[in-house]
Amino acid sequence: MLLLGIDVGSTTCKYVLTDEKGNILDRAYERHNTKQAEKVLEFLLRLEGRYGLKPGRDRVYITGSGGGFIGELIGARFVQEVVAVATAVEKLHPDVRFVSEIGGEDMKTIFIKEQEGKRNRQVYMQNVCAGGTGTFIEKSARKLGISSDVLSQMDYEGYTLHRISSKCGIFAEADVNSLVKAGVPKEEIIASLFEAVVYQNLAQLTKGNTPLPKVLLLGGPNLFFKGLQQAWRLHLQRLWKERGIGDFSKEEMEKLVIVPENSLYYAALGCIFTALEEEGGLYAGTERLRWWVEEGQYEQKLREGKGGLVSLEEELLEFKKKYSYVVENKIQPKKAKEIIIGCDFGSTTAKAVCITPEKEIVFSCYSLSKGNPIEDAKDIFRQIKEYLGDRKVLALGLTGYGKDLLKDVLGADVAVVETVAHAVAGLHFFPDADCICDVGGVDVKIMILRQGSVVDFRLNSQCSSGNGAFLQGVAERFSIPLSEIADRAFSAKAMPSFTMGCGVFLQSDIVNQQRKGWKAEEILAGLCYVLPLNVWVYAGNINNLSQVGKKFILQGGTHRNLAVVKAQIDFIKSKVPDAEVYVHPYSGEAGAIGSALIALEHYQKHGKTSFRGFESIERLTYRSTTSKDTVCHWCPVNCQRSFIDVYIGEGEGRPWSKVPLTAGWVRLIVNNACPKGLVEDERELKAVKEKMERLKHEFPNIADFVKKEAFKVPRGQKVH
Repeated sequence: MLLLGIDVGSTTCKYVLTDEKGNILDRAYERHNTKQAEKVLEFLLRLEGRYGLKPGRDRVYITGSGGGFIGELIGARFVQEVVAVATAVEKLHPDVRFVSEIGGEDMKTIFIKEQEGKRNRQVYMQNVCAGGTGTFIEKSARKLGISSDVLSQMDYEGYTLHRISSKCGIFAEADVNSLVKAGVPKEEIIASLFEAVVYQNLAQLTKGNTPLPKVLLLGGPNLFFKGLQQAWRLHLQRLWKERGIGDFSKEEMEKLVIVPENSLYYAALGCIFTALEEEGGLYAGTERLRWWVEEGQYEQKLREGKGGLVSLEEELLEFKKKYSYVVENKIQPKKAKEIIIGCDFGSTTAKAVCITPEKEIVFSCYSLSKGNPIEDAKDIFRQIKEYLGDRKVLALGLTGYGKDLLKDVLGADVAVVETVAHAVAGLHFFPDADCICDVGGVDVKIMILRQGSVVDFRLNSQCSSGNGAFLQGVAERFSIPLSEIADRAFSAKAMPSFTMGCGVFLQSDIVNQQRKGWKAEEILAGLCYVLPLNVWVYAGNINNLSQVGKKFILQGGTHRNLAVVKAQIDFIKSKVPDAEVYVHPYSGEAGAIGSALIALEHYQKHGKTSFRGFESIERLTYRSTTSKDTVCHWCPVNCQRSFIDVYIGEGEGRPWSKVPLTAGWVRLIVNNACPKGLVEDERELKAVKEKMERLKHEFPNIADFVKKEAFKVPRGQKVH
């Protein structure tokens, strides 16, 4: 007789096969890419062929988020996953008192206590948000361009740590974006992510209880990330010393905090140990599971969900023909004697366009963010220089998250607020537009216009629900390239129903739909379908779309995805039947185009530019400092600011600073939560006030002087 333990997780499936005495014969750990039932069927067919797994003789126990339903189809006995893990721990490590298991999309902690000879378990779980999980770390690493192999060997110890939200994955992503924009090194960001994960476990999932030695770390992230293990040992070492449990050396901590080699399989092993002590779980074969994979799940999807984004192939062909320019339009390089440059330094990419004084777009380029805004700028301007040669730059305009950081460094003539830049770009092509909807990587902007002027706007940058990064992140989890999202979504004949709202709950909803058998392309189609609701109703708080107007312009990089465009058009026309919906011909470059047009206006008015030149930008020297000397002390929050010092040959320097700066360097202060943080400390505040008084004395306010003198009463004269 054979015993089989299967763990069907949110991102992976695992199995352990043993003989009737529990000796391991085989095991496997594989990603299922949302196809849980298909992966389990693959496992069973493999084991039937290799080891003779036989229905009616052998026994199967199953656990995990997707195990309950699949278990019914194959005759397996279901074991709750926490029970399975705890059972394996007690069998293999009777001296362990605390367990942390971190999975792809959930976390659990188990306290094992002995009272009067009996062992009791206290279990705490987090499974509604990806914050603090393996997905949370991997998604951030992908954003930083770090491969899985490099990530696994990155350290925690020895780096400056920054605050990253650990309770909510959405806010954590915003924190990582802020650190990237501040030029914080990738190594420090990853170390801070490890810190956030351990903090989330110890601060939230322990519920005030103290983990006691020995400690067992389970799950993929705890096994694969060396830095995460370092963070656990350092935090527990400090905690045990503070609470009087013991002052352990680093060597002792290696023995007290254990990461077993087979930590990925503890839930499956728990199924085996349960099977050794119980009866039941007689394997029923693959017939019903095969039926479910081939027919049953599709029938259920049609009952529970809705049809695809398109109902007929002819409808899709007609739509693609009409909007093919959205994907195909590319700015073709053209020669021009004089150009104006517009740059959009966003959270994930930097984009630039060059226009002529006649407003013709002659060049565009982009660069994926390298985690440092100055390096991003150097990359962009190298590409522009290669195109431009010896031709003249008349003006430079910036927009996006990096505009304020880079304005003085690059010598930009204007730093344009994003909403203004995008409005100008939209109106340039559609001067009679009523509404411009820009969906970017991490924010949503809705601009309502009247007679060519913005009269109202809505901005959402705090939640990833409805933006491009959320959609891209889900696709990456399914190993679907960005360029294939639309075609995969259009291929879905049915799609699940998602609830409008918070990105955290959407993440949880995605996991639930995976458990029901919805495939990656169907989930992507459902997310594209719900995106307009999140954009207009949730983010924009616009419930009556007809009041906005009739002519809608869609722009921003997310609208290069035709599946999103289809969902947007269908939604808008369902609310405003006679609406005209257009997609900006260069939707991804709209911000850069707008900043270039505004820079052109500046040049036409002033006839000169502050642009420092390509050679100066290429020679930029900078250094970034984040330490105890950069902490802001203006309020109790104590923001861990970063000082980015850039040599531009100008500036008085800051010899008085805790982080001294010589003449010729300028300091950019980032990661401050409020405007006060832009001032280093009391000494700089005093210097600023003295400079203001000096300027006030050198250039007196004549109007203020006249006002005072005009109403001044001569001495001895009474006021009537």
